[in-house]
Amino acid sequence: MSAQIIDGKQIALEVRAGVAEKVAALKAKGITPCLAVILVGENPASVSYVTGKRKALAEAGMTDRSEILPENTTEEELLALIDKLNKDSSVHGILVQLPLPKHIDEDKVIMAISPEKDVDGFHPVNVGKMVIGKKAFLPCTPHGIIVLLKRMGIETSGKHAVVIGRSNIVGKPVALLLARRETNCTVTMCHTGTKNMAEIVKQADIIVAASGHPHTVTADMVKEGAVVIDVGVNRIPDATKKSGFRLIGDTDFEAIKEKASFITPVPGGVGPMTIAMLMYNTLEAAERSEQLQ
Repeated sequence: MSAQIIDGKQIALEVRAGVAEKVAALKAKGITPCLAVILVGENPASVSYVTGKRKALAEAGMTDRSEILPENTTEEELLALIDKLNKDSSVHGILVQLPLPKHIDEDKVIMAISPEKDVDGFHPVNVGKMVIGKKAFLPCTPHGIIVLLKRMGIETSGKHAVVIGRSNIVGKPVALLLARRETNCTVTMCHTGTKNMAEIVKQADIIVAASGHPHTVTADMVKEGAVVIDVGVNRIPDATKKSGFRLIGDTDFEAIKEKASFITPVPGGVGPMTIAMLMYNTLEAAERSEQLQ
């Protein structure tokens, strides 16, 4: 058996096309969804991510209020900018690209963003609402994973999902979303303190690998027919590539695809869904603002 490859690029394009249609409808009512992405410094990965987000905004017909700030921007200056954007009713979403320079407190910055404009879904108010199942902005990557499972018609109810990783950005929220009534999985979370991880993973119907380490999941840890969602993005040296490296996930993709029923590639799997769901959240923020008017 060979797994069906989950084409995250195609599904992300479909999500973004749906968002663009709704943006056009909102614009007809005089409201243009607007996102402010704030980048501090010139971290190459962050610059690349922000460029991708800005391109997606243009394609969706949204207003781009991005702010590119120098590395030496003070915490006070950044907080003052966030306060200004919070008070600007024409701005519907605010996203501060992480990581921030070491002299800026990330927690303080996340707390400063209005929960109504927190389209990353990182503010404790939105996290709390997600935990208790209330309507909130969901973190983009975990939400994207749930959308991938739904769009592929993968049965989740009653299935055993094993999440590897406990980060606030992916591991914890995706475990919560998988356990929600509408997804209805029984969820086990594995992390660096887990003993006998291979035995636990082998019981999984759905595996979400978000450890941040290549080959965390090998073929002998995957049961026949399991669904494998690989969230990892790891650079490994590759002399055959112009860049000198290539990207791989947290799983042994080539070996596992012979056993799994579905698997996401890296790149081209979960990654494209993150920006798609950011556009979805920004649209939702604009729709909510319209309802408040």
